[in-house]
Amino acid sequence: MTKELHPDLRENVRLMGELLGLNIRHHLGDEVFEKIEKIRMAAKADRRSDSNQRKQLKDVLASLEDEQLVPVARAFNQFLNLANIAEQYHTVRRRAPKDELVHNRIDTLEEVFERLIGKGLSGEKIVEQLQDMSVEYVLTAHPTEVTRRTLIQKYDLIAETLEALDRDDLLDAEYESMVATLRRLIAEAWHTDEIRYERPTAVDEAKWGFAVIEYSLWTAVPAFMRQMEKALKKQVGLDLPLDVTPIRIASWMGGDRDGNPNVTSEVTREVMTLSRWMAADLYLRDIKKLRSELSMTACNGEMARASGQAREPYRKVLGKLRSRLEATRSWASVFPPQPPSGEVLLENKDLLEPLMMCYRSLIDCGMESIANGPLLDVIRRAQCFGLQLVRLDIRQDSDRHADVFKELCSYLNLGDYASWSEKERQEFLVEELQGRRPLIPRDWKPSAEVAEVLATCKVVAEQPVEGLGSYVISMARAPSDVLAVILLLRESGIQHSMPVVPLFETLNDLENAAESIDKLLSNAWYKDYTQGQQEVMIGYSDSAKDAGQMAAAWAQYQAQEALVEVAGKHQVKLTLFHGRGGTVGRGGGPANRAILSQPPGSVNGSFRITEQGEMIRFKFGQPRVAEQNLHLYLGAVLEASLTPPPKPQPAWREMMSDLSSTAVESYRAVVRGHEHFVEYFRSATPEQELGKLALGSRPARRKSTGGVESLRAIPWIFAWTQMRLMLPAWLGSDEALSKAVEQGKSELLQEMLDQWPFFETHIDMLEMVLSKVDPDIASYYEERLVRPELHSLGQSLRERAKAVVGLLNELKNQDELLRDNPVFQQSLKVRNPYTDPLHFLQVELLVRDRAEGETNKETVERGLKVSMAGVAAGMRNTG
Repeated sequence: MTKELHPDLRENVRLMGELLGLNIRHHLGDEVFEKIEKIRMAAKADRRSDSNQRKQLKDVLASLEDEQLVPVARAFNQFLNLANIAEQYHTVRRRAPKDELVHNRIDTLEEVFERLIGKGLSGEKIVEQLQDMSVEYVLTAHPTEVTRRTLIQKYDLIAETLEALDRDDLLDAEYESMVATLRRLIAEAWHTDEIRYERPTAVDEAKWGFAVIEYSLWTAVPAFMRQMEKALKKQVGLDLPLDVTPIRIASWMGGDRDGNPNVTSEVTREVMTLSRWMAADLYLRDIKKLRSELSMTACNGEMARASGQAREPYRKVLGKLRSRLEATRSWASVFPPQPPSGEVLLENKDLLEPLMMCYRSLIDCGMESIANGPLLDVIRRAQCFGLQLVRLDIRQDSDRHADVFKELCSYLNLGDYASWSEKERQEFLVEELQGRRPLIPRDWKPSAEVAEVLATCKVVAEQPVEGLGSYVISMARAPSDVLAVILLLRESGIQHSMPVVPLFETLNDLENAAESIDKLLSNAWYKDYTQGQQEVMIGYSDSAKDAGQMAAAWAQYQAQEALVEVAGKHQVKLTLFHGRGGTVGRGGGPANRAILSQPPGSVNGSFRITEQGEMIRFKFGQPRVAEQNLHLYLGAVLEASLTPPPKPQPAWREMMSDLSSTAVESYRAVVRGHEHFVEYFRSATPEQELGKLALGSRPARRKSTGGVESLRAIPWIFAWTQMRLMLPAWLGSDEALSKAVEQGKSELLQEMLDQWPFFETHIDMLEMVLSKVDPDIASYYEERLVRPELHSLGQSLRERAKAVVGLLNELKNQDELLRDNPVFQQSLKVRNPYTDPLHFLQVELLVRDRAEGETNKETVERGLKVSMAGVAAGMRNTG
């Protein structure tokens, strides 16, 4: 039975919809407003009707004049964005009952600690694990953030106003004032163009990432640490050690150059300089406040000596730190950066030590409450963010590194590097790494592409160690891929052992990942280089695009199991870096359940994960939402580390291997094997038109020509989402599950669903994405956009989608999808009447956009962009 929206959430959605309607009526007039209302009511009626033919809705939309296309699309787009704000705020509102989140409710750390104690773990063991824990979020700017930054800021203010309204004791005048504020903000959003007309640069993307830290995470991280401290004291009876810093932030913005020619060495240098400027500026604000608060005179001997026996020692010490931060900010404000003076802060210890000195002195003098006030928050920010704000990862394709050695070896008459065997490459690279002479001649003039790779390595070598994350190698397949990067970094002057991380992306790469790492760690020189730490990145997007979601998920699981075994064999600590996207087709879904379903031993106190595009805003864009997600991740990583899930039974493995084998064959038979699939995909979806959306700095394709294989995973999924077939997330799984049921394996599947977290999570994700499938809408795209000869393919795909829905319901013993997640189910039902008109409008716009001789191209294209953004908002994710 569908659960109704919580009354408070329903009231917020109603209020904002009403204020949006008043704004539309005021600015566009009664006629347009009545037309929009007629469309909305028709969409609601069509959703309620048994026939579900949507004839009335289509007729109303077909009657729109050209000049009405954009306002109507904008109206529904804006409502969906406002509904998203209301839903996101509702997850953290003070008055929301615990049963609101039901299926995906986020446990607090207090509940996690209580559960661990209940399982027999000691408080000391929990604290020990926390001290050794590292959960690192890697912010990436993949082109999935549809909403402009200026609108995001207005949406944040709307959320703040909803929070201010969330009180029972408001006076009438206070309530009316806040509603007036809400109406103004909604009007501001309406009069702000939601569409970008120029692609953001890589530097723009980095600034957007910094803004998320400035306006949200800067507040959320110390607040979360206080909550963790309080929970630990209550449930375990122990204090949280001051040096516990489990949360870290890294970024790919300005460092990810894989397939993005817009990220150059100079861009990386500029982003890292801007990052240091932003950090210095934020710390300056904190230190200025601390100086006004720490006016005490009593201090310990250490503080007295450091302050030169000053009457107000804390202010004196912090004044010195303030001066150094000002020097750091001034130095970082000049680009390209000049050599730093002695006043510039370069190492995190120079920032932390004065703060820790103040803390120790206050504690020694009996002023614990003051020490544990704002000063402690600043200390925890310094421990988390450091002087760099974010640690920057570098990502580059393995072929680009091989090209360097191909040219270099040719120039030095050493042979043809490209034709060498893997053994020959390794021997050459290790010999050079062990030698003392420079390899790269000063007078060598390489090609522009090779020069850029070398310039990037030079920029990396110039940076402080604490400002760098990992060097990720896309399409890494052999030990030489990793050794080549280390040698290039050494040749560029880097002094420390930077983590060089192979990324295994395709199905074949995942299957061979453990063997590759085993060979790498068997190299004595490299084993010494790792200092007992090995990081490996697992790619979700390309493996799913290559083999389908089910086969990819099983390959990822098995790869992690094998990597854990290899790490144990070589006695190194393994950190798995999960390259997950926002959608199920790219590894998305509730993060806590995904973490808790990982193979035993794979989450061993350390966990890195990409947070991409619009998911950064959804998870971390507001402080209280960010705090909630920090609870979610840290609690899940702690629990998975201390109480890992059981190993799968042999029968489950065999079943999963059979399912995977069937799924990949079925998926590829359509995507690669059907002669008309590519044409159908490009006709039925707005894939070709996606390039008109200025989403990000990176091109949508790795190559300007080519078929589906050249398309990135993000637009591949974006396109199928727009027409509501969601094909990448379920194709192949349908046939695999059907075959298993036909073979009488239903009981085994039920056992796996009940007892194996991995399989349960996979099925639940499949259910969630299928709940967004709408065969009728997909059929309308086909009817209007695809030539009749191809309709049989679409009919087949829609029938398969319907069939897998039936299979899932049978497997879960339910009569409709999402029975166990009624809140999400109701959320979709509330959105559908607002998303449906955007779909049908989008089809009309696509027809006009593709028509020869269309005279009103500019209006049509703008409407098309708005419709894409609106559908993305309605689906709550893009790619």
